[in-house]
Amino acid sequence: MPYLVLGVLLVVICVAGAVITVLQVGNQEPMLSLARPVNVGDVLTPQDLRQVPLSSDSGADLVPASQAATVLGRPVAYSLPAGTLLPRSALGQPQVPPTGQAIVAVAAKPGQFPPQLAPGTTVSVIVVPGSGSSTSSTQSPASGGPWSAVVSSVGVPGSDLSTVVSLQLPVTSARQVAGVPPGQLSLVAVPAGGQ
Repeated sequence: MPYLVLGVLLVVICVAGAVITVLQVGNQEPMLSLARPVNVGDVLTPQDLRQVPLSSDSGADLVPASQAATVLGRPVAYSLPAGTLLPRSALGQPQVPPTGQAIVAVAAKPGQFPPQLAPGTTVSVIVVPGSGSSTSSTQSPASGGPWSAVVSSVGVPGSDLSTVVSLQLPVTSARQVAGVPPGQLSLVAVPAGGQ
């Protein structure tokens, strides 16, 4: 008899779990996500977008896939990496940098950044020892790091082979990056949202 009660209880629990799962999946609505990086001022095309299933209450500012036609042909207000869920606030007149963000320029020599670095790439900014200095002297109290940033532009290498890379990141982090002596930063390409 106890096995029968246990069996019935197990069946009831499994059915309840299946019902809850179906209800949660039923509340999902496809939202728009970026299929590739976009830069400030880019006009959105169908190739820039993809659909991602999300809970319908996951974000009021996100654009549902059913409203894709309303965003096609509209300019992007600031640069975003691939994989970013598309918020309505990212559309419209350029907002460079967006509120709470700053853009800092760093001069990087070959070997301090991936050669295929392009706008929209998410990078980890790392302090490295400068030539002729010890590790302890390269880490100033303001340096810290590593910092996560999005590349906003990549310049053409100059006569000294340095390439100016503009990075978008939170204001406090941008100030810290700007305080690191030239030649002591490396950029590592990472997945969007990666560390």
